[in-house]
Amino acid sequence: MSGSKLIHWSAVLGTAVMAIASWSASGSPVRAEDVIRFGAPLPLTGPLAPEGIKQQQGYDLWAEQANKAGGISVGGKKYKVEIVYADYQSSTPRAVQTTEQMITQDNINFLFGAFGSGAAKAASTVSEKYKVPTIAAAASSSQVYDQGYKYLFGTFTPNDTLTTPLTQIIKSKAPDVKKVAILARNDLFPLAIAQEMEKSAKANGLEVVYFEKYAIGTLDHSAALSQIKSLDPQWIFITGYINDLLLARKQMVDQELKAQVVTMIAGPAYQDFIESAGESAENVTSASWWHPAERYDGKDIFGSTENFVKLFHDKYKSDPDYGQASAAVCGALFQMAIERAGSLDRDKVRDELAKLDVVTFWGPVKFGPNGQINSLEPPVFQIQGSKPVVLFPLAIKQGELKLGVN
Repeated sequence: MSGSKLIHWSAVLGTAVMAIASWSASGSPVRAEDVIRFGAPLPLTGPLAPEGIKQQQGYDLWAEQANKAGGISVGGKKYKVEIVYADYQSSTPRAVQTTEQMITQDNINFLFGAFGSGAAKAASTVSEKYKVPTIAAAASSSQVYDQGYKYLFGTFTPNDTLTTPLTQIIKSKAPDVKKVAILARNDLFPLAIAQEMEKSAKANGLEVVYFEKYAIGTLDHSAALSQIKSLDPQWIFITGYINDLLLARKQMVDQELKAQVVTMIAGPAYQDFIESAGESAENVTSASWWHPAERYDGKDIFGSTENFVKLFHDKYKSDPDYGQASAAVCGALFQMAIERAGSLDRDKVRDELAKLDVVTFWGPVKFGPNGQINSLEPPVFQIQGSKPVVLFPLAIKQGELKLGVN
């Protein structure tokens, strides 16, 4: 594969063991019937590396727990979990190439989707062609699931499930907010959620005074922020990934650009963002698909939300965010579907995924006819005192909206 590095990890009894192709670390061949191989193309280097590494942590934690329990039960026999990782270097074309290589050369049984809506959509054309069941851990845009594919599933609800409750909270708690400025990374998910925000704002009687896109790899937002400042909006909404949003937030502070409400998606859901932004993260609002404050009694290998959070904290010495949790639940869902199918036949496992209607530590999981989950109520939160405080839904609400971001 042109220029990208393929990395194989075998997670056995909680230990990540390097494996090359179908050979074990000891040099003896691994019998194909002894393991189930999951392909995980990820951006482990490049600008999306922080997000890719988070997904790897979630997959690894699931593999460790599955193998500690003896593996995945298939028709009365236990199979170990092996995850084959490939770094596609934050390049969507490489994600497509990597996915094809995993299927045609690395003999994977099932796939985890590439990171983000853009790469997941592009790579899904390959997995669909070969009829390989794939669960995308980080793809929410409707354009990923409107292709009529049978083998693609996703654990993120549609983008409007984040923007609609957020807008309703702002309208209710901050009636003086009338004007919204939107700055979006020109990438499938960040742009799609910005467009949903525009729809939601207009539907709730707010004026969108600015809507512009910035290119992937942009290293200076100052011109756009200066223009936003001249329009004096009460609400500034910026989309992108961690590095994009940290830069934008720094340059906002440099320009003394303030607003009653500042929303950023998706960076503030990550502890990395909060720590790196420091005081400038205070009162920034956001939304995500999961929060460790949720309380579900799951039927998956992790069981309760609390148990998942504890296991993650024990392994990584930090609390999980939605990216890590989504990756872990993808593994858990594959495990449930395989065990229910009693087979490694891809079509049988695909059919069991389509039929799932189960509560997990992630929440209730049921996939719609298009393969996208339609059973979750994603949380809205605000950074307060350097911690994410949940504002919605009511069942896990932790605090009230605070106005003013300096």
